[in-house]
Amino acid sequence: MAIGIRRRIAIVHLLVTVLSGLILSSLPALAKPLIVSGTVFYRERIALPPSAIVEVSLQDVSRADAPARTIALTRLRSRGHMPIPYRLRFDSKKIDPRHTYSLRARILVDGRLWFTSTTQHPIPETGNGEVDILVQRVGGAAGNAQPVPPNGRWRAEYIRQERVDATVTIILDLAEDGRLSGTGGCNRMAGRASVSGQMIHFGTVARTNMACMPAVMAQENQFFTALDDVRMWRLDPTGRKLALLDDRGELLILFARLRQSPLYISPNLGDTNRIEDRQ
Repeated sequence: MAIGIRRRIAIVHLLVTVLSGLILSSLPALAKPLIVSGTVFYRERIALPPSAIVEVSLQDVSRADAPARTIALTRLRSRGHMPIPYRLRFDSKKIDPRHTYSLRARILVDGRLWFTSTTQHPIPETGNGEVDILVQRVGGAAGNAQPVPPNGRWRAEYIRQERVDATVTIILDLAEDGRLSGTGGCNRMAGRASVSGQMIHFGTVARTNMACMPAVMAQENQFFTALDDVRMWRLDPTGRKLALLDDRGELLILFARLRQSPLYISPNLGDTNRIEDRQ
């Protein structure tokens, strides 16, 4: 009797094992999350406006006679950084080893395409890894674009991400030979800027020593302090916005181009005011 019971238990255990194996074999393979990260960058010497959106996608480009199929997509804001870091997550189940996949990047401003990648950027063989993506300006190759110098007359709009008070007029007048003049909002200034490629450095800047309202003086001090930290410059594609950045690419001062106006007299530091040298 005991032997019969043990035999039935063994048979039931065997059946359970077989059925479990059949059930597990019929289930789809568990998905493995894969992550590709890196940077999106371009070589043009221009700055992106705050509204710029960066798109990075993984696409199946196996069929030359059919549009690419998007496997995964991420969108992010550039926030003034260059290069622009990204992180794209996708499902390993969506990857067919017989197919060809490529990463694509685009930069859009107000819905218009400004930059796009023009070559294929394959994902790492393991699926996880780092890939940097070069994008080029729409309408012309990067190597053919002639950089526009930052010369001209500019009015400050933002200082360290904060809008300049509408009652304060901060003017930077930069000549082709690097001479600079203008006003910090209260005091006139004069000096010289050293420009090399996309690098810029403001040396000794002299300014008058007039006193204005406390709020104006505070705004002016913020401007001159930020000017000391400037190391790079960028122009937007229209040439109407000038961004001055620190050595990490963080936006310090954003200017808007001013047209020549007979109502504006270029500052001329005279003997009537004491000059304060700033390093």
